[in-house]
Parts: sequence; C-alpha cells; structure tokens
Amino acid sequence: MSEAVPLHLAGNNAPVADEVTLEPSKIVGEIPAELSGQFFRNGPNPRTGWSPHSFAGDGMIHTIALDGGRARWYRNRYVRTPLYEHPGRSRLALAFDRDSGRIDYRVTTANTHLIAHAGRLFALEEGGFPYEVTPDLATVGPHTFDGALRTPMTAHPKTCPITGELLFFGYQLRPPYLTFHRASAVGELVQTRVVDVPRATMTHDFAVTRNHVIFMDLPVVFDAAQAAAGGPPWRWDDGHRARFGVLPRGAGEDAPVRWFDVAPCYVWHTMNAFEDAGGDTITVTGTRVPSLWRGGAGDLEGGLPVVYRWRLDLRSGAVAEEALDDASSEYPRVADAVLGLPHRYGYTTSFSLEAEPERSEIYAYDLTGGGGARAVHRLPPGHTCGEAVFVARAGGGENAGYLMTFAHDRGAGTSYLAILDAADLAAPPVAEVHVPVRIPAGFHGNWMATPS
Repeated sequence: MSEAVPLHLAGNNAPVADEVTLEPSKIVGEIPAELSGQFFRNGPNPRTGWSPHSFAGDGMIHTIALDGGRARWYRNRYVRTPLYEHPGRSRLALAFDRDSGRIDYRVTTANTHLIAHAGRLFALEEGGFPYEVTPDLATVGPHTFDGALRTPMTAHPKTCPITGELLFFGYQLRPPYLTFHRASAVGELVQTRVVDVPRATMTHDFAVTRNHVIFMDLPVVFDAAQAAAGGPPWRWDDGHRARFGVLPRGAGEDAPVRWFDVAPCYVWHTMNAFEDAGGDTITVTGTRVPSLWRGGAGDLEGGLPVVYRWRLDLRSGAVAEEALDDASSEYPRVADAVLGLPHRYGYTTSFSLEAEPERSEIYAYDLTGGGGARAVHRLPPGHTCGEAVFVARAGGGENAGYLMTFAHDRGAGTSYLAILDAADLAAPPVAEVHVPVRIPAGFHGNWMATPS
C-alpha cells in the first residue's frame, strides 16, 4: 500500500515542475486602470518534487504584471540559491563548516516572502541572507548590506511608513541568539544590536510601533541533541516562559529590553502594533495558537490560529489579552500606511489543515470599539487562496483599496489573481486574471506599483 502524500505536498500544496512566462487565459470583470505594477507571491516548490517539511522547499516566486487596466503576463521562477543548484542535498551539509563551526547564510531556500526596499527586491527566508531578484524574477544573489549583515534576516521585516526605515532581526542557533537591525531608507545598515535572550527559539515574526519594536520569545525552542540525532530541531518546551520584549526604537545600544509575560502560545504572524494616544499602552494584534509541536514536529493538535490581541501596560507591566474571533485564520495584513500606527482594519485568510478544504474565505476585521467584527468574502466551492495583500487607492482612506491574492480553482486545475474591493468584501471580485497553469499554495507576497 502506498504511503499517504504529506499535507505539505498534497492538493494545491504540490509543487509545479516548470518555469513559464504566459499570457493570461481569461479576464473576468474589469481590472482597475489605476493598478499598474506587479503582484508577487513567494512559496516553497521543491525542485526534486519532495521535501521533508513545507519550510524546506526551494523558493519559487510567482508574479502577474498589470498595466493600466490590462494584464500583461504571468511568470514563475525559482530563486537561484545554493540549495537550488544542488537539488536534494542536505542544507546542513551545504551550509555548515565543521572546521570553523560557522554557518554560510548564503545557503537558504529564499522561499517565504518578497519585499522591496531602497530600489531592490528581496526574496526572504528566516534562516539565511536575503536574495536580491529583479522584477522579471532573475536572481541577482545574496545581499549583505555591503558586508554589514552577519546574521540571517527574518522573512518579516517592517518598513516604517514615517521614516522609510527597514526594521528587522535575525535569530541564530548559537549566541548571540537574537539580533535587531535597522536599515535606512536608502538601504544602509545603520544599527545592529544584540537582544539578550536565554536560548535559541524559533522567532518567526515581530512587531513595530512608531516608537518601539516588540520581540516574541516563545516556547518553540531549538534542541541541539534532538537535531544531532536526526530528529526535528524544534520542539515545544513548557519550561520556557512566553513573553514579549519591548525596546524603544531610539534607545542607546545598552538600553535594556523590557519583558512582559504572556500566556503560553505561539504566534506565527503579527497583524500590527501601536501605542495609545498617551503612549502608556502598546496594543499588538496577531494570529495565535495555544501551543505548537508539543508532541513533535508532526503534532498540529495545539489548536488552529485565531486573531488575538495583547495590551501591554508600560506603566504597571500588566498584560491584558483576548481572542478577537473564534474563526481560524492566518496571514494577517494591514495597509502599509498604518503599519506601527493606530488602525481600524486588518485582513486575514481562513486557515485549514485539510489538503483540499471546501473553499477559502477572506476576512476584513473592523477593530473599532475594542471588538473584532468581520466582513467576509467567500470564494466559490472548490476555490482556495492564500494571503490577501492590501493595495491602497490613491488618496483614499485606510480601507479604500483592493485585496489581491492568488486563488486556485480545483475543478479546472488552474489559478487566477483575484482583485477584491476591500471596503465591500462581500461583493463579487472586481476582477479575476486567470492563467492556464496551477499556481501552488505559498506563503507571502506584495504588490509593487510601477514608479510614476
């Protein structure tokens, strides 16, 4: 009897074999004329057709180019990293130098996100250096800010809408375990400082406000002995306290991080964070699970992610926390213009552990009044999608714009770019750009407008 296909390789999680450049096969609706640019989405696509985990697949970027109401083309390309060049080779064997004990951070899957900063596009994965790519998806190579970056770079850096700075961190398996970085708006690395934590934990995301950065030290820990024995390197540890660390953005190099204990959990992604008007409270929103991999790397019984809120009282040190919904969802986003600032709206996509869920739903949360009321866009039966990226209309308010996501039509075996009205989410899509191939499920991406 054949072995069951693992979830991360089943259904629309299965990789595609070919790199292609194609014209769209069909347009449904009308593409807004103001949308000129490219929608990018990154994700794992193992070149050999197999990988031990969804995090391990080679990075493949998918993009659709729009121009003044027209869809020009769809393209997908692998990021050419050492793992791509040596298909099937062990990442550890390629990256780890046993003589020096050093890790080569050029060895990365580059499979998690794609961002723009200072005129460059970066494909990101938290275990290595960023990889620069061109808009037509050619690989330029690893980027180290002229040699100043010596740690990996998170896949979830934050661009400050006020200063244009890129704020990010890197975590390592040996001391220093966590390092904060700040790059100027023109791409110069201007600050690097160690954040003192007791051990290596899997730190996937963080949050920023106008005046602070917030780190998450949570109970998914690195187990060197388990990894050396050939087991999964990460495990849940009930003995490791869960806490959020707050660091003022303008603080000196010796300024301490202030830590706030929170209920045990894991947080894959933050939605946003901001200070209240008086500066005494920081509100953080994100998607939370009560535990992760408690019974090992294949154990997903710790609960499904839901939108959650933490309020950190900077005067008393107290934390108030609560779930804002009981519907499972992931990939939270806000408008870029309100990142780190008070906001009203946030967006997520329904989340399931089924290889072929009935359909996906996209949620728009209205967070006014302390609640989490949501509007819903339900895709047709058999249609699923990933992260929905907010794209602002020129001169509009916080939710005046579009949500873009790649969707998969299971019956047709093909995919499309869905463009939704963020302010009228229940309405049919504004437009769909269909392509004659399948775009597999992936992780994160962005819209990059053509410079005017």
